Amino acid sequence: MKLLIMLTFFSLCSIYTIAQNTLTSKEQKAGWKLLFDGKTTSGWKTFNQNDVGEGWKVKDGILFLDKSVTSKEERGDLITQDEYQNYELSIDWKIDSCGNSGIIFNVVEDPKYGATYLTGPEMQVLDNNCHPDAKIIKHRAGDLYDLIKSNKETVKPAGQWNQAKIVSNKGHYEFWLNGNKAVEFTMHTPEWDAMVAGSKFKAMPDFGKATKGHIALQDHGDKVSFRNIKIRELK
Repeated sequence: MKLLIMLTFFSLCSIYTIAQNTLTSKEQKAGWKLLFDGKTTSGWKTFNQNDVGEGWKVKDGILFLDKSVTSKEERGDLITQDEYQNYELSIDWKIDSCGNSGIIFNVVEDPKYGATYLTGPEMQVLDNNCHPDAKIIKHRAGDLYDLIKSNKETVKPAGQWNQAKIVSNKGHYEFWLNGNKAVEFTMHTPEWDAMVAGSKFKAMPDFGKATKGHIALQDHGDKVSFRNIKIRELK
């Protein structure tokens, strides 16, 4: 009996592992597509560069930032080749101890912008137990960085996988983290402009102005890992 239970357990584990970075038939019918195939960085590029630098690597079905790569030319935020406007993005992330990163959207790629955050808002990725930013309201995991704090803390400890979702629908946005709708807001309104004016982004004239753009995975200098990156465009 014990042997049967163990074999069943390992069989289920194998199925779960194989299921990473794939779409079910139901997801395919619903219009989902993978942004990460689990093997390559196809469909991605480093911000303001032509390809992906050596800092971003793929191993065992995981896309991660290798902080041991110190060359500035080989580092930087990773962005999607394509731009998106109305969509549902689903992504798993895992941060190292005391780490910091982010998922940035509506990113405008142009040489005049030296960073993705100059145009795109961010869903914060953070080790809330250790990183100094965790002491700042609106800088914790799942927050709309520096703008809106999460209504509930559901982030898992460093080294564990979190499941995040961003829904963008005609200017209305939702952030979900581990099954909880953490943040909800509408961009391109007087209220949005006033909120930005009261934040650290007030000195960035093009921040939060775009209605579509690239999706970025932030290089904040710490090891961060991603998997199961998929998107469903909304009409």
